[in-house]
Amino acid sequence: MTTLEQLNAAPIREFVAVLGAIYEHSPWVAERAAAGRPFGCKSDLLAAMCAAVRNAAPAEQLALIRAHPQLGARGRNRAQLTATSAQEQQRAGLDACSDEEFAQLMKLNAAYVQKFSFPFILAVRGHTPHSILAALTTRLSNDAASERAAALAQIDLIAGLRLADVVMS
Repeated sequence: MTTLEQLNAAPIREFVAVLGAIYEHSPWVAERAAAGRPFGCKSDLLAAMCAAVRNAAPAEQLALIRAHPQLGARGRNRAQLTATSAQEQQRAGLDACSDEEFAQLMKLNAAYVQKFSFPFILAVRGHTPHSILAALTTRLSNDAASERAAALAQIDLIAGLRLADVVMS
């Protein structure tokens, strides 16, 4: 873990090296947030990162959404997960879901991607396979604009959880 004071004083390259993975495969978020230094607290840092996403071009936001992995990846697809994503999915029980739950998850994931053209995103900490399936089923009824906003909101939740794991108070 690193301290906020260290991040505030770090060269931008080091700042991005530490925080670049907070937003999945999108170090540009940390790079843009760095301009807001010094941060008085972690919540200010998170707010700057969220603002970088909110102020990004729609194409950049879509690329950020699409950078997230499919929930429940197994086999070859599992190797494509970042270590953080793999750990988050494992904690949510996706590695241990039943064959029936896995089949339902894959079916719903496919329907979701077909409808929205990006993967279903959920901050899975504190979830179970059952609650993930319920959320996916519910969100499939959203319209495209609402679901894009929901995906970005979930990405910000994920970022807050990851930031708490990386930066000491």
